[in-house]
Amino acid sequence: MDLNTVWFILIGVLFTGFFFLEGFDYGVGILLPFIGKDDKTRRVIINSIGTFWDGNEVWLLTAGGAIFAAFPNWYATLFSGFYVALLLMLLALIVRAVSFEFRSKDKHPRWRSLWDWCIFVGSFVPALLWGVAFANMLRGVPIDESMTYTGGFFNLLNPYALIGGLASLSMFTLHGAAFLNLKTAGAVQVKAKEYAVKLWLPTLVLVVLNVIYSYFSTDMFSHPGVNPGPVPLISFVSMLLVIFFLKKDKSGWAFIMTALSIVFTTITMFMGLFPRVMVSSLNKAWNLTIYNASASPYTLKIMTIVAAIFVPIVLIYQGWTYWIFRQRISADSDLEY
Repeated sequence: MDLNTVWFILIGVLFTGFFFLEGFDYGVGILLPFIGKDDKTRRVIINSIGTFWDGNEVWLLTAGGAIFAAFPNWYATLFSGFYVALLLMLLALIVRAVSFEFRSKDKHPRWRSLWDWCIFVGSFVPALLWGVAFANMLRGVPIDESMTYTGGFFNLLNPYALIGGLASLSMFTLHGAAFLNLKTAGAVQVKAKEYAVKLWLPTLVLVVLNVIYSYFSTDMFSHPGVNPGPVPLISFVSMLLVIFFLKKDKSGWAFIMTALSIVFTTITMFMGLFPRVMVSSLNKAWNLTIYNASASPYTLKIMTIVAAIFVPIVLIYQGWTYWIFRQRISADSDLEY
């Protein structure tokens, strides 16, 4: 296995971890105004992710940095072509981060309500746009022979990409409801389970619709870069089992199932892309691949050494954080936010 493939896999792992961890963050933020009917319950909801949300976003920063260093041509085409969409996502994430810190600076109900809705918007927008972005990378966008994106913003808002965006939005929201069902106690947990049960069927429908649409709009099924084998099936079965464990009050297993569905869906997408990183809708010869978009072999070698040293440290630290703050949050807990 060459270093180009190694770094494609590592970037896939980073995005998989990001969607798994930040996915429930987004879902919790989206559900905040609906499950939290008063200030106390909203504080419980926010504090359920208060110790995790900023650490989870590190996965995105690392993935972006890895793309920049390992595949600079992919980075240049992606960030220039998807500039408006990524700018909207960045603004939403900035607003979201600020909202966590500003919300409790004043006890006035209108002040707190304003920042609560900012958390909602800051979670809703990226949850939608990540699905749109990956759907476009799979479907193909207008990229010419010089690796330049020649389309506009509205090229990205095609029906297939929008279905992909709605699918990611619904999956993350369900994931967030499952997390709240696992992480909280009392009234918030009861409402979280109710929302998880309500969200399961629409999410399943959107996921199935996205799979059917992918069959006709992409070559993931006819010419996959890597034969996915049972990977997509595991994702689908995991989604089916979510409702079973919710009905059985197995909150931990329900969360694991939503997590597995997101993880194996992401793996399926990267398998469908390989060895491409972006598909050109103008000419297959102009696809960006792990070879024509990569940095020099020396750069990849140095990056591999650095990653081998520091990635395990980061994983151990973040795992330790989740273990330390594993207790359920309730209205009687010491609430920071």
